Amino acid sequence: MAGTVFLLGIEHLLERIKPNPYNAFISVAPDIAEKYDEINYKIQNGQAGSLAGYTIGIKDNICMVGLPTTCASRMLANFMTPYEATVVTKIRQADGLIVGKMNMDEFAMGSTTEFSAFGLVNNPHNEKRVPGGSSGGSAAAVAGNLVDIALGSDTGGSIRQPASFCGVIGLKPTYGRVSRYGLVAFASSLDQIGTFSRNVADSARLLQVIAGRDENDSTTADEPVPDYQNALSKDVRNLRIGVPTEYFSKGLDPEIANRIKQCIQFLEKSGAIVTDITLPHTPYAIATYYIIATAEASSNLARYDGIRYGLSQRGGDLDTLYRETRHAGFGAEVTRRIMLGTFVLSAGYYEAYYDKAQRVRRLIKEDFVEAFKKVDAILTPTTPTTAYEIGSKIDDPLAMYLGDIYTVPANLAGVPALNFPLGKSSEGLPIGAQLIGRYFDEETILRIAHYIERNYEE
Repeated sequence: MAGTVFLLGIEHLLERIKPNPYNAFISVAPDIAEKYDEINYKIQNGQAGSLAGYTIGIKDNICMVGLPTTCASRMLANFMTPYEATVVTKIRQADGLIVGKMNMDEFAMGSTTEFSAFGLVNNPHNEKRVPGGSSGGSAAAVAGNLVDIALGSDTGGSIRQPASFCGVIGLKPTYGRVSRYGLVAFASSLDQIGTFSRNVADSARLLQVIAGRDENDSTTADEPVPDYQNALSKDVRNLRIGVPTEYFSKGLDPEIANRIKQCIQFLEKSGAIVTDITLPHTPYAIATYYIIATAEASSNLARYDGIRYGLSQRGGDLDTLYRETRHAGFGAEVTRRIMLGTFVLSAGYYEAYYDKAQRVRRLIKEDFVEAFKKVDAILTPTTPTTAYEIGSKIDDPLAMYLGDIYTVPANLAGVPALNFPLGKSSEGLPIGAQLIGRYFDEETILRIAHYIERNYEE
């Protein structure tokens, strides 16, 4: 079934995206009309792929031939990639209509999409609020009906958190389920490509296309890709769902907590078995994440030296070239994280910080392994609050980082996780809930989310 945006026609699509509502786009594909006609022809002649009839946005840290890949940074403002990400190639082969590249926090570092060299993104539900980040452009475009579905990247919650703030489905697959080839690296052991959609079925459809082993990415797993859409037909009877006590502590908005409790009651009435569980190392997740993520970022971003590609402030000696290029190219949040990462990797602090963080990461992973011996899925809040006002946390990075408290554990462990909408707050802002699954068991969390989507009433 085609997406609603595609069905409205190419003229409507172009008129809709031309003024760039919410500042969701960084660039728009120049061949949209031509590709639209090609795909329409295939649909009419029964030759179309599984994504024919869907308009798709691509986060601008995913390489795509024909459009710049900027990572929303001055460092790569006009960079044209010579190759294409595996996920983009698969979307093209499935006849998805790629509309353009989506705005984001610079190099995917941020939780608000205020850290973009191309300007901040507005939340479609309230343009005075942030859309979340770093995939805020993708989330806003889906929520605002600019595209049917979109790709984002998730390092510590950068798909699920903006999906929660914008009231859409946001899926982070298991680490290794989807190829990272062509994704510009932030923190390589945490980065994952995932999906945004307005309903669970469309996320299942898109995941079906992009999942699977890729010889260009040695971290992809040689695991069979199940029929995700077929799994959606099942109910939740006898599924064991765990609720971790650590995720309902001080700092969680009471409205979010109450909405999740109502959802728990609904699931129990539907035949699911809901039990309290414990993930004891959760309190250490934020500190662990920001040590590992910044350390990997400082290493990955060292390649932007003004010599090989990207911005170059030539003149003077080599040290001056490096310093001036990076000063001109990197924004404040990227600079902050590079400095933090360089510090924790330095000779005097490596064992005290980075080595210890890796040990705690193993403990967090073991928490999930033990929990999944008792339950089939885990239900939690996605964020401690609803979308907050633009500018309210930009000068308080610690407060912004703490907003990822419920999402980073899944990245550290590598398990799949999904945000689904659970109504709105008294202020009319979306509330999201998170489902976490076993390794390579995206089927179960999609199944539960789809059942809730179809049957739950506020």
